[in-house]
Amino acid sequence: MTSIRVGICVLLAFSVLAHGAVEPWSEAVLEIGAAVLLAVWGLLFALGFAKEVRWNDLLAPLAGLWIFVVVQYLAHLSASPFLTKVEIMKFSALASLMFLAVQAYDTVEQWQGFVWFVLVLGFAVSLFGIIQHFTFNGKLYWVRELRYGGIPFGPYVNRNHFAGLVELVAPLGLSILVLRAEQRDRVPLIGILTLLPIGALFLAASRAGIVCFLLEVGLVIILAFLRRPGQNHILAAAVVMLLAGAFVVWLGVGPALDRFATYRKLEVTEQRRTELFHDTWRIFVHHPGLGTGFGTFQAVFPGYETLYDGNFVLHAHNDYLEALAETGLIGGILWATFLILLFHGAWKRLKVATNSLDLAFHIGALAACSGLLAHGIVDFNFHIPSNALLFLLLAALATSEMNSQRREVVNYARHTANSAIAINTDPV
Repeated sequence: MTSIRVGICVLLAFSVLAHGAVEPWSEAVLEIGAAVLLAVWGLLFALGFAKEVRWNDLLAPLAGLWIFVVVQYLAHLSASPFLTKVEIMKFSALASLMFLAVQAYDTVEQWQGFVWFVLVLGFAVSLFGIIQHFTFNGKLYWVRELRYGGIPFGPYVNRNHFAGLVELVAPLGLSILVLRAEQRDRVPLIGILTLLPIGALFLAASRAGIVCFLLEVGLVIILAFLRRPGQNHILAAAVVMLLAGAFVVWLGVGPALDRFATYRKLEVTEQRRTELFHDTWRIFVHHPGLGTGFGTFQAVFPGYETLYDGNFVLHAHNDYLEALAETGLIGGILWATFLILLFHGAWKRLKVATNSLDLAFHIGALAACSGLLAHGIVDFNFHIPSNALLFLLLAALATSEMNSQRREVVNYARHTANSAIAINTDPV
């Protein structure tokens, strides 16, 4: 399964670095890569290298939603069959990669490798974003023109989507630091890998991103206190935040505050956002049962738009309302089932976590998912394939039971020793 784990990490890194995989070419690479990995897993399973098909309850609502949107497409219930087909392909790739993660990641040690990869990826992207910010020439990667505008940070055209990435990365390192879950000699490295993305988040000046991250910090502290009440988690988290604040000051707090005012003028106004919510709700009211079709918001919205400002609207800036408009009550029930199973499954794993590292991974993953879910109220991070993919992978982490390779090796050694003793003591 090593090849599957490596493939998942490669596709995750590619999707982040390819501007979030929001363009047709990068979407195609992600979809083809997911199909290839699924075929490889199928071959490994057929040859007996994969002993069983592991299950995660979150796969059930995802499978139900996939069936529903395929029916939307095949039964011509979509307002734009082409857009629905494109969205189905993206959704199939993301769901397949989550399924593969459930199959490929089983032990604490395997998930530990994934968490370290995510922390290093978040650090590298954040470092690149900071460097690009101070040397920005108006082009992504200093070479690519911004044809449709935007407020970029790092590889993302929209700084709010970079903030979404940090929301998914930082709680993993924060939970490890708060619970002191890693070896002592690794703590400074984890601190660096965690602090730099936090500093980049404040430098990017995403209001919703900062608020959601602070909610994540509070959630990490609360969950850690509930499971380990004897430790001073607030002090540990405060030290991390103070160091992050010092890093932001060193980067330049004045210009960062100025960017809040500057970017606010360039973003969607509160009045415009309110109108978007209202008009999206009207789409749902007119199509309450089945919705207008998966991925059809951009095609349907112009007929409901009440405040036209000359801009083409791709998303509702509220993932929940957009999901209701496109998939109706049936889709809404399936999405709600996914969220219920996510929180229920994560809490169940938190209660039975066997060691600090296991507990830290579950707390960090749950906090990360919660932060992006909160951000989804005012943005569309779930329509950015890279962020949606990392969310699904962390949802699998939050709800997965973790075995221990070390425990399995010890048990195997004991079993072998006991067998040898039994053979030696058998009467002739």
